[in-house]
Amino acid sequence: MKTTKKFVLPDHEIPMAWYNVLADLPALQPMLNPVTKEPLKPSELEPIFAKGLIEQEFSKERWIEIPEEVRTLYQIYRPSPLVRASGLEKALDTPARIYFKNESVSPVGSHKLNSALPQAYYNKIEGIKHLTTETGAGQWGSAISIAAKHFGLDIEVFMVRLSYDQKPHRKIVMQTYGGKVTPSPSNTTEAGRKFLAEHPNTPGSLGMAISEACERAVSQPDTRYTLGSVLNLVMLHQTIIGLEAERQFEMAQDYPDTIIGCFGGGSNFGGLSLPFLRHQLAGKKKFDFIAAESTGCPKLTKGEFRYDYGDTAGMTPLIPMYTLGCDYEPAAIHAGGLRYHGAGAIMSQLLKDKIIRAIDIDQHECFQVGELFAQCEGIIPAPESTHAIAATIREALKAKESGEEKVILFNLSGHGLLDLSAYEDFLNGKL
Repeated sequence: MKTTKKFVLPDHEIPMAWYNVLADLPALQPMLNPVTKEPLKPSELEPIFAKGLIEQEFSKERWIEIPEEVRTLYQIYRPSPLVRASGLEKALDTPARIYFKNESVSPVGSHKLNSALPQAYYNKIEGIKHLTTETGAGQWGSAISIAAKHFGLDIEVFMVRLSYDQKPHRKIVMQTYGGKVTPSPSNTTEAGRKFLAEHPNTPGSLGMAISEACERAVSQPDTRYTLGSVLNLVMLHQTIIGLEAERQFEMAQDYPDTIIGCFGGGSNFGGLSLPFLRHQLAGKKKFDFIAAESTGCPKLTKGEFRYDYGDTAGMTPLIPMYTLGCDYEPAAIHAGGLRYHGAGAIMSQLLKDKIIRAIDIDQHECFQVGELFAQCEGIIPAPESTHAIAATIREALKAKESGEEKVILFNLSGHGLLDLSAYEDFLNGKL
């Protein structure tokens, strides 16, 4: 493992505001009311979301101030390091310079806390007492569980049954933080009972879990729903990643031309890429933005751009997205955070307009590069993050073949220390 150079901002340089790319993009197609099929009005989301979050979802303001209470909690783990992956560069013998934003240093081990804290905060100041949500791999569930506890709220997490069984330690983390964890689909909601009646052996999906969490939110008083990806407001909160990275590249006296993130609903990829995209939209820079998704759920590379529901039961607004269909049942891959049928509206439009591009990667390749990265950099990456690493290695090897001097930035969105059973299967040839 070669010595790696790390660039860390002082605490006082945590960004004061999130960047809202909607201020710089042409108007997106609107979300539609699931009943009337008319453009969704902000007030129609009030039974589900806190009003402050709804305002952010529809806002066209370029910069939205980070509340002081949220920024103070960010200081527990932010700014996250920007790291020069010199060990990986040496192993690949590439002329490319490779950097990664290390979001695995957060208390929950992933980038998800960046949005969980503000979502819990805006619910708290509105007087909400109870939160519901869904989680795939458990990263988001862990983040919103501790965020809810920070603000004195309780939280019920519907965890996709496949991950509930594959990743029992994630359940323990959520419970330790004070979250109530229910495997989805469950018999505790009308939607869950319907799914189980139709597919009694289903491994579950994020779409199913969202249906259950939304149903619970609208059927209980003082309860709202929270979401870890897809929506504009989540992309907004996650831009703190890219905003920090920009300042850290000034410290490194370097600058990326290729920006890569794994892709489930779009939160970590958007969080890293959108602050850089604003310079491209202004005509100042040009980047190669690469979204790396799983072959087990290839909505960007194999899906269709159209209106679709964010959940399986059709309770959510219709979103203009690249989708495999809200009833799509993804393959039983270990990267549970990527097992979502659709992409967020912002990322979908950027792909449609060919501003970003997408590739899909098989999990065997992902675990191979995960092992290599661990040996080179000392960090065992989450299965989701290995997709970004695989895409990075492909680009670095292209640079080696061409002799091109390339600067690659990817988001290490989480560690894999609670995914060791998946690595064990890989190492023993049982994946």
